[in-house]
Amino acid sequence: MIHTWAWIGWLISALVALSITRNPLYLFLILLCIALVGWTQERRLSSESSQTQNLLPFSPFKFVLVIITLSALFNAVISHFGETVLFSLPEWLPFLGGPITLEALAFGAINGLVLGGIFAAFTVLNLALPVRSLVRLIPRAYYPVAVITSIAITFIPNATRQFQHIREAQAIRGHRVRGLRGWLPLIMPLLVGGLERALGLAEAMTARGFASSEGGNQTSQTRLGMVLGLLMLFGGWLLRLIEGGQLLGIGLMILGITLIAAMLWSIGRSVPRTNYNQEIWRFRDFLVLIGSMVVISAFLLPIPWIDQSTLHYNPYPILNLPGFDPLIGAATMGLLIPIFIIKPK
Repeated sequence: MIHTWAWIGWLISALVALSITRNPLYLFLILLCIALVGWTQERRLSSESSQTQNLLPFSPFKFVLVIITLSALFNAVISHFGETVLFSLPEWLPFLGGPITLEALAFGAINGLVLGGIFAAFTVLNLALPVRSLVRLIPRAYYPVAVITSIAITFIPNATRQFQHIREAQAIRGHRVRGLRGWLPLIMPLLVGGLERALGLAEAMTARGFASSEGGNQTSQTRLGMVLGLLMLFGGWLLRLIEGGQLLGIGLMILGITLIAAMLWSIGRSVPRTNYNQEIWRFRDFLVLIGSMVVISAFLLPIPWIDQSTLHYNPYPILNLPGFDPLIGAATMGLLIPIFIIKPK
């Protein structure tokens, strides 16, 4: 299994690439890499579990297609720019009247690709990491937030499984959904079961003394350090907006982030935590992280032999073919490294 922080690095690289470029060729390539990693992860989960169905409550591929379609249509009816007119809506329609252009459809579809890629990347992370691994990322200073987050994340999957069990039990009894009244035998058991689980969880947390200890409370020094760190971070951001203050602003922001991290570490030292399954950083995790850094470097850093002008694309005023740099395309393949590490049984 790949380390949690390696997956976080992979997610950050995918988000950076999706956020920087609007070239549809690169976006298609990034989305294809994410889809292949997600497909490999689904195969691994299917081989490890006897219940191969319902790994996700819906198809991510269909959802991405819906996002792209809706984004293209929305931009086409709102933005009436472009020279290739497909048809026109009546002018008396408020905000919608005017020409529907091919360029507006293309620009909306590109934005839909970005949104769909972000959703697909988080879907892969959800498949790859269990809830406990995501909760561990929350600083120990805010352990109540970690517990509440774990409860919130698992609420919808638990409710979905309970609804499926109720529907199967009612179907065995001969129940069929016909109209609104037919949903009552399904909704009422779901509501009652949810309340029983909530009460049982509250009693268990109270019996274990959740949030009743004094450990992890912030002292006046840590509060002052957090405030100073936030002020330094905000002041550095403002200095970056002033001409000639970029370097000083970046340094002040780094100091602020370092001070905030130190205060969080200081608060978290007083919060005991036991890890029953400690993750080990292996060589394969380095490979995933190196691939992620290659992707970020190709899309973000000004490398002389890479034509980063191809990252920018604008279909207006007339639709044209986007450029493509093979080096950027090859660097994007760094997102595929988890495929060679994830091995279905």
